[in-house]
Amino acid sequence: MTKEATVYLVEDDDAVRDSLQMVLESVGYHVAAYSRADAFLEDFSTDMAGCMVLDIRMPGMNGMELQRQLNMRNSILPIIFVTGHGDVPMAVEAMQRGAVDFVQKPYREEELLGKIQQAIAADAENRADLEEKHKIIERLAELTPREKQVMELMIEGKANKVIAYDLDISQRTVEIHRARVMEKMGVRSLAHLVRMVMAAEDNSSAS
Repeated sequence: MTKEATVYLVEDDDAVRDSLQMVLESVGYHVAAYSRADAFLEDFSTDMAGCMVLDIRMPGMNGMELQRQLNMRNSILPIIFVTGHGDVPMAVEAMQRGAVDFVQKPYREEELLGKIQQAIAADAENRADLEEKHKIIERLAELTPREKQVMELMIEGKANKVIAYDLDISQRTVEIHRARVMEKMGVRSLAHLVRMVMAAEDNSSAS
């Protein structure tokens, strides 16, 4: 189960961090604030949900290095970088590495709040999609080797008698395996089964 959607704020400037935290909490966001990137990294877990607002320039580990570390840990938490004027090229590079957006200092609170809202919504959708794919993979793992063979031929659109011939089994046996595949996968139509298997394959290729 994923945790509550949270805005993870990593900013070394105490005044900026405290002010932004107050603004975010005043509009209903749950906020976890950090003054150092390495402190956040110590708390990090892949089930953190929401988004991160991350300053690029900080003493010690900077925002770019934290992003690299999170990428190595397979984080999918959306990152919004906060940058000074001279940091824009760095922010562009950070987006090429997966950050969702950046805002320049001084920024308007409304602009940042809008980006945070979009990032949290995207994160929720992404996590729901991943959870569904994981369920599909778990269902596929429950199939026997023979059921998987039958399913693969079903997806190719082959009729029961053709599957029976290809696998050298009776048509009745194919019908039994076919019914079990549909039951275990929780689908009622071949089209739905095809979509589920394609989703699982997309997940495997992405990882």
